Amino acid sequence: MTYPVPIIYDGDPGHDDAIAMLLAKASDNIDVLAVTTCCGNQTIEKTTYNAQRVCTLIGLDVPIGMGQARPLLAQPMTAPNIHGQSGLDGPRLPEPEVGLSSLRAVALMAKTLQEAERPVTIVSTGPLTNTAALLLTHPELKAKIERISLMGGGIAHGNWTPAAEFNILVDPEAADIVFSSGIPIVMAGLDVTEQALIYEEDFDRIRALGGEIARVVAEWLDYFYQFHRSIGYIGAPLHDPCAVAYLIAPELFEFQDYYVRIDTHGEFTRGATVADINRQTGIAPNARCLTGIDRQGFVDLLAESVRRLSHG
Repeated sequence: MTYPVPIIYDGDPGHDDAIAMLLAKASDNIDVLAVTTCCGNQTIEKTTYNAQRVCTLIGLDVPIGMGQARPLLAQPMTAPNIHGQSGLDGPRLPEPEVGLSSLRAVALMAKTLQEAERPVTIVSTGPLTNTAALLLTHPELKAKIERISLMGGGIAHGNWTPAAEFNILVDPEAADIVFSSGIPIVMAGLDVTEQALIYEEDFDRIRALGGEIARVVAEWLDYFYQFHRSIGYIGAPLHDPCAVAYLIAPELFEFQDYYVRIDTHGEFTRGATVADINRQTGIAPNARCLTGIDRQGFVDLLAESVRRLSHG
């Protein structure tokens, strides 16, 4: 990987999306060129407003493009039971000082790729609607995409259905386009993200750093933790930050390269990410699937990122 990695951040903030954006902003290894939003954790209006507020909080002054209001073909789904009615319930955030681009998400992604001096990584921490639409409408720009680092899927199991993880299930047709594109994919699925657990002592450590950003992040983590404790988790799994953390510090992760396809038709398996783990198809891998994480190293990266943004 050549640093700094230029990225387009595409997400649906969301508590863990917000923390992923913070990691990207804080790292010298990442150069955020643009932020785009999709519907997922909440409606497109709410996720876009949240992206503006997060960018204002962390000082990320880049163009922000609003995505479309629904998946490519499916009906919209949201997750207010996890992220609240605002999509980012918990601590009060500043009102946006970062305005919206006049370009919608796909047009902003295309413009960013066209103007980039070298190939760009798309980091997707929500449904893959925008990235799929970009590939459909601007196939000539595929060579300008270095890789797609995404949070989504799960080889072993799902979390929204027994077979499907939320981000993929929201728009499996988009995911199928992305995984069939030939662009290198890093898949941070549930196999790794449910190992990226944050405990009470970890967000107490972050709170103790002092300052507004540290307080907000600690309260985000507490909100996320309380929900996950209520459904049986021993900590708060930070799903989306794994897609960014891999780009910053790949040594924190274990992985396997697999051929992965998306089920778009199954009655019980729609949205499943099906990995050829036994190499039975004879088809070359299309995804680097993250399978393990150095949890303490991940927590240290998060704490250092908050410290850098809080204290310079």
